[in-house]
Amino acid sequence: MVFTMVKWGAVILGFILSIVFPYILSPFIGHASILGLFLAGFVVGLMVNEGASGGFWNATVAGAFGGILVAILLTIFGTALAGPVGFLIGAFAGGVLVLALLIVSMLFMGIGGAIGGFLAGD
Repeated sequence: MVFTMVKWGAVILGFILSIVFPYILSPFIGHASILGLFLAGFVVGLMVNEGASGGFWNATVAGAFGGILVAILLTIFGTALAGPVGFLIGAFAGGVLVLALLIVSMLFMGIGGAIGGFLAGD
């Protein structure tokens, strides 16, 4: 099994689906955010077609993609508003946010991606 780099098309689509699926499912299901993240990860795993490890990794990156974008924006706006001190605060807060979202996306989207990747094959 060869582990390749992230497939950004699947990651960006998974990021969009991780926003859309919980919104669509929320009127019908109580824990729509968890199921929506799982389904978005499953779709990413099917798209990458790299087996369970490739599906897990790409779905995890898709789940953390929003946190990465917010971390970049926090650093930019922190620097613009408060100079070097704002840069440090924005970078620290963004780093903590990315780590937290990596853990959450590994639990929900990553498992769905691993299952989708396993079903899609290698």
